[in-house]
Amino acid sequence: MRKLILILIIFIPLITMAQKISNIERSGSWYYLYDDSGKKYKTLSVSSVGELKGWSANIFVAQSGLWIYVFDADGKKIKTLSTSSVGEVIAVAGDTFTSRLGNWIYTFDKNGKKIASRYGS
Repeated sequence: MRKLILILIIFIPLITMAQKISNIERSGSWYYLYDDSGKKYKTLSVSSVGELKGWSANIFVAQSGLWIYVFDADGKKIKTLSTSSVGEVIAVAGDTFTSRLGNWIYTFDKNGKKIASRYGS
């Protein structure tokens, strides 16, 4: 029983460690995601992701047509948003992204919730 508990204590943190993005590269019809050790850990097709707008260690944001997609570091789609409500994505940082819509700058969390706005000419 002690061995089982010890094994769980050692391996559960390893299993639950979230992947971190250090780089995303496009090559032809593919995006390659790299972790913080420089190892390629995921390959995604451009047709399924869209045009990459930005990334952080935790998320990346892409656009396809009139839709903005937010993905987690494992390439799983978290949220789909309309460009009419988001505008143009201008930055991605941490678990948030920033966009410009008209004269306004908006900050959204990774789940698509608007968390801040300001006027920006």
